[in-house]
Amino acid sequence: MKILVINGPNLNMLGVREPDHYGRETYGDLCEKINTYCSQKKVDVTLYQSNHEGDLVDEIQKAYGKMDGIVINPGAYTHTSIAILDAIKAVNLPTVEVHISKVEEREDFRQISYVRLAAKKTITGHGTDGYLEAIDYLTEGK
Repeated sequence: MKILVINGPNLNMLGVREPDHYGRETYGDLCEKINTYCSQKKVDVTLYQSNHEGDLVDEIQKAYGKMDGIVINPGAYTHTSIAILDAIKAVNLPTVEVHISKVEEREDFRQISYVRLAAKKTITGHGTDGYLEAIDYLTEGK
């Protein structure tokens, strides 16, 4: 199985940005965690991060016909990007939305998720382990 893991804006600042919400693990730690987990599960994983909406859309589109599923933490674009929603709909790949913090317990503007309209599942508030849960969901249907 081939899975694309996409991280949106400011995820590259993990460990530095608001550690009370996002923890002290760095983006490098997250990538290592995902790569190790996927290696153990014999999953071919591609990791991608960008702070630019169009680049995220391009990466989603590149997954068409090449990937079996997508795990995405769109960051702030969760609440604003119809373009990312449309790209996920266009490629029609099983997609799991992940958020490190419990967005449902945060600011009002974080209650809207355009991505959720196309996601098969949303995982929030499980820290970076939420990515592993998303991989399990895509690989095992759990």
